[in-house]
Amino acid sequence: MTSTDIPAGFEPHFRKAPLTDPWEPLYSKKTEKGVTVGLRLAMPHTNARGLIHGGLIAALADAAMGYSCAHATNWTTSFVTISLSVDYVGAAEIGQWLAVEGDAIKTGNTICFAQCLIKADDAVIARASGTFRVVPKKG
Repeated sequence: MTSTDIPAGFEPHFRKAPLTDPWEPLYSKKTEKGVTVGLRLAMPHTNARGLIHGGLIAALADAAMGYSCAHATNWTTSFVTISLSVDYVGAAEIGQWLAVEGDAIKTGNTICFAQCLIKADDAVIARASGTFRVVPKKG
């Protein structure tokens, strides 16, 4: 795999947001457990030390878990974040494929619990968990 290859199963991400516009192109794939968000790491994703910024990891984990909650409800509901926790256990560098693998653990009428693993070229670099609140869907 070269530094520009996109792993099998990923397609251009189905949802755009002003926060993530500078990080494009983003990719995603829907799985049985949830939604995985992926991207090829580049200079705009780094901190001053040249490593991938923890804020990028946290924001993409939040998104992947929220999408996974929506996926678990067949996209009939929307969610907002109540709490988010990220544990960083490694680092990632420019050129690596970052995959943020969301998993909805439990979805109820008002709350969804989710988790995810964040991997750089298949090595775990962080884990996250989140709690999400059901909100009325717009439109």
